[in-house]
Amino acid sequence: MFSLFGCDPFNTRFDSVKPAQTYTAAQPGDSPEAVEAVSVMTWNIKFGGGRILFFFDCPGDRVIMEPGEVRRHLGGLADAIRRVKPDILLLQEVDVGSKRSADIDQVQWLLDETHLSHGVYASQWRASWIPKKGLGHVDSGNAILSRWPFQDATRVALPLIRDQWFFERYFYLKRHILKARQRIPGLGDLWVVNTHLSAFSKDGTRRRQVEVLLDELEALDEAGERFVAGGDFNLIPPGSRQTSDFPDMTCDDYQATDYADKVDVLEPLYERYQPAVTLASYRADNDPYFTFTSDPDGFWNRKLDYLFTNMRFRAESTRVLQDEGSGLETMPLSDHAPMVGELVPR
Repeated sequence: MFSLFGCDPFNTRFDSVKPAQTYTAAQPGDSPEAVEAVSVMTWNIKFGGGRILFFFDCPGDRVIMEPGEVRRHLGGLADAIRRVKPDILLLQEVDVGSKRSADIDQVQWLLDETHLSHGVYASQWRASWIPKKGLGHVDSGNAILSRWPFQDATRVALPLIRDQWFFERYFYLKRHILKARQRIPGLGDLWVVNTHLSAFSKDGTRRRQVEVLLDELEALDEAGERFVAGGDFNLIPPGSRQTSDFPDMTCDDYQATDYADKVDVLEPLYERYQPAVTLASYRADNDPYFTFTSDPDGFWNRKLDYLFTNMRFRAESTRVLQDEGSGLETMPLSDHAPMVGELVPR
């Protein structure tokens, strides 16, 4: 079939390393001068889908959103971002040209509607047509938004899921690492590294992806570069009380594997770099650090989102904005809660 149209007829493939796409707000604000600390937030925004139950949710069936739905959800996200006011924002599941989200460029939209002025973006799911449930064209991926411009921005490919037949793999998500360098007055150069690891792999893919992430971070560290890295890792931390049988596990073709045999995958990251949430804090009480639930009527029930650095997070600065006590109602905005921490020199 594909030989009739060329080797990549639906434009789904990526080079192993390629430049990322850059963005600027329509009316960029002034960059802060001579800061002593940087507020960093990570948030999987579910492509502006809010709490709509899509076909990969249980028991959802939606595929395409109306423009008004997308803008309403983006408005809620922008309001939360403005209120938290992070200096740097790592975003996962951002659509920039997808039929399912009314072809709204969500990176540009959020830059134009928040205090953040500069952005970089890399696709993890791109196709001119997806032959499933009327999805049509899609361009979705990870982004980094910031108050400062970027000097370098690169997309680095991650290993693909192995246990898929060719046709499925061709159209499936191509995970990556998005890394970008900034020059921050008062702090100097900082690399920001954002990723979103595989959700539904059952063949050790996430372990291999973490190994590639570690290689990238070690290369920066050994070169004397400072970094903050994070995103949605689709893994729970060592020391989690519950590792399987979550009440909101997705179903059918989208059944994620239990985490019980994967709780050690992130141990090297915890051992080598400082997490925004230490294992001691997490093990003392898991609940305040949960960042995910697919049940909008329940409560956050596991931690999938992370920040790590070879600098230092200010003590007691990290917060997961879980509605209760955070001053923000984040549950209606995504199936992930945002996490924020304050980065300072060692």
